[in-house]
Amino acid sequence: MSVEKKSGSLEIQEVPVKLEGRKVDRDRVLRKLDWHLLPFVSLLYLLAYLDRTNVGNAKIAGLTGDLGLTGVQFNLCSAMFFIPYCTLNIPSNMAIKYFRPSRWIPSIMFCWGVIMLSMAFVKSYAGLMVARVFLGAAESGLFPGVSFYLCLWYPRNAHAQRLGIFISASSMSGAFGGLLAYAIERMNGIGGLAGWSWIFLLEGLLTAVVAIAAYFYMQDYPDSATFLSPEEREWLVETLKQDTAGSSRTLKLKFLLQALRDPHAYLLAAMDFVVVVPLFAFGLFLPTIIVGLGYSSLHAQLLTIPPNILGSIITIFVGALSDRAGVRGPFVFGGACITLAGYTILFATEAPVAGYIGTLVAASGIYQASTCVIAWTSGNAGGDTKRGAMIAVVTGIGNLGAIASSFIYRQKDSPRYHPGHAANMACCCLLASLSVIGMLEFARLNRAKHAQCAREGIVAGDESRSEEFAEMGDRSPLYRYTL
Repeated sequence: MSVEKKSGSLEIQEVPVKLEGRKVDRDRVLRKLDWHLLPFVSLLYLLAYLDRTNVGNAKIAGLTGDLGLTGVQFNLCSAMFFIPYCTLNIPSNMAIKYFRPSRWIPSIMFCWGVIMLSMAFVKSYAGLMVARVFLGAAESGLFPGVSFYLCLWYPRNAHAQRLGIFISASSMSGAFGGLLAYAIERMNGIGGLAGWSWIFLLEGLLTAVVAIAAYFYMQDYPDSATFLSPEEREWLVETLKQDTAGSSRTLKLKFLLQALRDPHAYLLAAMDFVVVVPLFAFGLFLPTIIVGLGYSSLHAQLLTIPPNILGSIITIFVGALSDRAGVRGPFVFGGACITLAGYTILFATEAPVAGYIGTLVAASGIYQASTCVIAWTSGNAGGDTKRGAMIAVVTGIGNLGAIASSFIYRQKDSPRYHPGHAANMACCCLLASLSVIGMLEFARLNRAKHAQCAREGIVAGDESRSEEFAEMGDRSPLYRYTL
């Protein structure tokens, strides 16, 4: 039987699973998962985010001039990436269940590595546009796929910290990408290639090599994990089952339809949309913003490093704090307010140092808010299929914000970029408001479930109705939503 304890406004179900005569150390199992899963999937996302946003580094390394891009053509190339990237999220997450994570994720990763290699040799606006479309299609499954994959391994009250470590790779890629671009840009002219071509060539090659290694390294599911003992595997499988009130893990169409019809998926998707606009604008245009503050393009590559490192550290810390507190909404609200403060500084100041401080403040809030929105989604979907579909719906709709973000920093608004900063400020205000609505709504649903259990005498561990509750997923009266 599960034991419930109060933690803030959330009731976390702690699941003491007993194996006959054998004791399993929960912390030891989670540490094993951390060491075997997180470093590698974080590396995958670091490379994905690096390959997605390095066009921003290539831009200030001479890409636009060499290809003759004018007006909003660069913005269009950035935006076209996200059309296939957003529309293919759901099919990709269903493919993970069908093909297995250890085959699907490395395959799509190898594809985008090859596409990156080809981008080193584009000669025209049309060539860059086509390459970005194919890159978006190949990368579409990585973020929702790995987010789903991690949630198949960890209990719900351990999601935010692990997703924080994983997502922090995106901010680390900004730091690593700036440093790498600074070094690679100096290769300009070697082999007859421009510095921006070498950025695409070397980073694409690295991605392809890591993808090949992933075929041999990735594990599929807890029940087949080779790095766990038989007792630990049994404990983990049973813990995950009880953590989701026995929700079904099978791939069924009805669970996909449940996700598509769930209004809460679209509430969370709206939150993800308004967090993605400033998030992707930050990743893509940070070098441009820093140049607009008065720094040289070469120095801007280096100055992208501190904000991204700071964002990574705070994201991991806030993820751990969110798990300990057992809530997501307050941290989404807090991240929105911090990011709002950062963009307000950028909007209001003309001093380079003050503006740069604004980028540090914005980085401190935006990555943590994104992490907690995804953790909120994974914690409020019962069953593997619905969880995978919910994550895909939320990230698919949310990433449409990246299309908008591609157009908010226009060359004609240089060097202050007031419209871009104002758009991000508006998104932060909407995110804060939606997070409050989400907390109130999920609290209402939990109260209704408590009342139903009391009225009908429903208790955890009722074997006579376990199959019925498993098919209900998060609609089960025993399932509690995260606030």
